[in-house]
Amino acid sequence: MAEDMIIFTRCYDLLAWLMPKAESFPRAFRHTVTRRLMDAALDAQEALLEAQSQRGATRLAALRQADAALGRLKLYLRLAHHWRWLNAGQYEHVSALVAEIGRLLGGWLKQSAK
Repeated sequence: MAEDMIIFTRCYDLLAWLMPKAESFPRAFRHTVTRRLMDAALDAQEALLEAQSQRGATRLAALRQADAALGRLKLYLRLAHHWRWLNAGQYEHVSALVAEIGRLLGGWLKQSAK
């Protein structure tokens, strides 16, 4: 499936950009908000990998887990921007990546639900 491969590339791009950026977040929040933000990003990637290796209802469940993790990631990114841990350009960049992953995931969910 060619479109799944794009989603994995975009998730990799997201993680490669986000992990070093999160290291610059305030130290006081590294074990709380930063940890949850990174967990959400990694959970989304892992759920997508799980979905790739499954079929039927199991795939659909993994895709829904990825969607939920992506929703949590959006929340934590909004908070990071609100607290000025990400400037407007950085937030715009990461939001575009997350939005593209969301569109690709939505297509995969729609296809798998048939």
